[in-house]
Amino acid sequence: MSIAATLEQQVLQLGTLLKEGVVSGAWLYPLQGVLYLISHASLYRSISGVILKTLLTGLGVTAALFVFTYLPQVAFCALFSGPFAFATAALMVLGEAYVILMFVSKAFFLGRAQDQLFNAVFRQQGVALIYVEPQGKSRGLAQSVLKVVQKPISRFSKEGLLRYIVSLPLNAVPMVGTVLFLLYNGAKAGPTFHSRYFQAKGMNPSARQVFVDKRRGAYTAFGAVALALNLVPVVGPVFQLTSAVGAALWACEMEKSNDVY
Repeated sequence: MSIAATLEQQVLQLGTLLKEGVVSGAWLYPLQGVLYLISHASLYRSISGVILKTLLTGLGVTAALFVFTYLPQVAFCALFSGPFAFATAALMVLGEAYVILMFVSKAFFLGRAQDQLFNAVFRQQGVALIYVEPQGKSRGLAQSVLKVVQKPISRFSKEGLLRYIVSLPLNAVPMVGTVLFLLYNGAKAGPTFHSRYFQAKGMNPSARQVFVDKRRGAYTAFGAVALALNLVPVVGPVFQLTSAVGAALWACEMEKSNDVY
C-alpha cells in the first residue's frame, strides 16, 4: 500500500472516530463532572485539602516552567509556527507542566481522591456496584472506599507517558496540531478514567480491551476533553478530579441502561 493510500485510510478512520465520539455524547461527561462536583457540597468538602494542595503545586510548577523554559521554546516554535510561536510555546509549556503535575500529585494525593469521588458518585446515584476479588469473593462498593486497590500513579503508565511526550511537539503546529495532540492522547487517556470501574466489574485485560474497542470513539472524545481541561493553567490538575466524577456518572449511566458489554 502506498504512503498516500495509507494516509487516506488513517484520515478516514480518524473521521469515523470523531463522528462516533461526537454522537456518543461522552465528551460532555468531563464538563458534567465539573457541574456535579460544584453542586454537591459533600463531595468537594471531602477533598478540599486535596484541592488546595493541587492548586499550590500547580501554581509552583507552572510558574517555574514559564520562567525557565518558555522563551527557549518560543524560539523553537518560531521555526514551525512563525507569528503564532508565543501561543504554541505556551501550549507546550502547559503540556510539560501537566506531565510533572500528574506525577507529583498522583504519587502523593490525587489518585486516592479520584477513587473516593468515583465511589461517592455511585452511592449518590443509587447504583450498586460490587467489587469482584481475584479469589472469587465480592464486597460492596461502600466497604471498599478505605482500601487502596492500586498505586495512584498506575493510571499514568509508561506507555502513556511516552505517547504524550512524543506527541507534544504537535502543538507547534497552530490549531490543527493541538487538536491532533488531544485526540491522539485522548484515545489512550479516556479508558484510564474507568480503571476502577473495570476492576469493580472483574474485567481481565482482554475483556477490558473488547469493552473499550466497542466504544473507542466515545473514550477518545472523553479523553480529549478531559486532557484539554487538564491543560488549563494552574487549576488544570483539579479538573482531573472533576473528570473522575464525570467518568463515574458515565459508568452509572452504563449500569442503569445495562450497556456494560
